[in-house]
Amino acid sequence: MTARFGGRLRHVHPLLIGWLTLVWVLLWSDVTLANVLAGVAVGTAVTTVFHLNPVPFAPRLRPWGFVVLVVYFFKDLLLASVQVAALALRPRRVPSGAVIRVQLRSHSDVILTTTAELCSLVPGSIVIEAHRLTGTLYVHVLDAELAGGLAAAREHVLAQELRVLRALASDEELVHAGLPARRSPVGAGLRSGRGGREPKP
Repeated sequence: MTARFGGRLRHVHPLLIGWLTLVWVLLWSDVTLANVLAGVAVGTAVTTVFHLNPVPFAPRLRPWGFVVLVVYFFKDLLLASVQVAALALRPRRVPSGAVIRVQLRSHSDVILTTTAELCSLVPGSIVIEAHRLTGTLYVHVLDAELAGGLAAAREHVLAQELRVLRALASDEELVHAGLPARRSPVGAGLRSGRGGREPKP
């Protein structure tokens, strides 16, 4: 038993624990020392106690793409929080909720999970189902009118996935998603702000 546990400890991945810690802190929406330490503890427990199947994903952190991803996430978070708060202050208005089906470009489990987490963390939208084999997300939108319509809500999810791909995906993963492997960083950041799919070269 001791040897088996020691073997699991040798396979601890600090990057994975760091990512799980970040997700934990985001879910609690409160950056405190206690939450960070709890996230590290949970991440360590998950990666050592449970057997995790290997995920075929070779991430390539792209600094500019990552900055764009973080900036637009917090921008969406702030704007959506204000919109939902304004909606709550208008009790007579009944939100036009809807569930939309979004077919992602990528079939990577990591890209799908990251996109789903980021969409769910923004107020006014929540991923209620994800099909990993087809790369499909089913997203509940609190108010379709507030989101600019169903088409705009769908394009918003696709834009989120696009930023995740340009921040974390390898060249091979980008090609599989129908995107060029390398882009001008400034142009990529400007075009990823709004809208979803871009014409293939």
